[in-house]
Amino acid sequence: MTQIDDTVDATGLLCPLPVLKARKRLKGMEGGAVLRVLADDPAAIVDVPHFCAEAGHALLEQGQEGAAQVYVIRKGG
Repeated sequence: MTQIDDTVDATGLLCPLPVLKARKRLKGMEGGAVLRVLADDPAAIVDVPHFCAEAGHALLEQGQEGAAQVYVIRKGG
């Protein structure tokens, strides 16, 4: 199991807020740190992986937890 360093709960927020909250939180984290993001916006299924690819972060896990989507991101750099 991956060690989670921080969590962003973006449930109830619509695009682009889940990605913006994840970006802001990752900015303050060390390279290699792991962020868990919870979202329920259907667009996040496309937006979060795209954000990770563009920003150089690794999307370690993507899944479902109840009504929320769960993304586990390792900060690049």
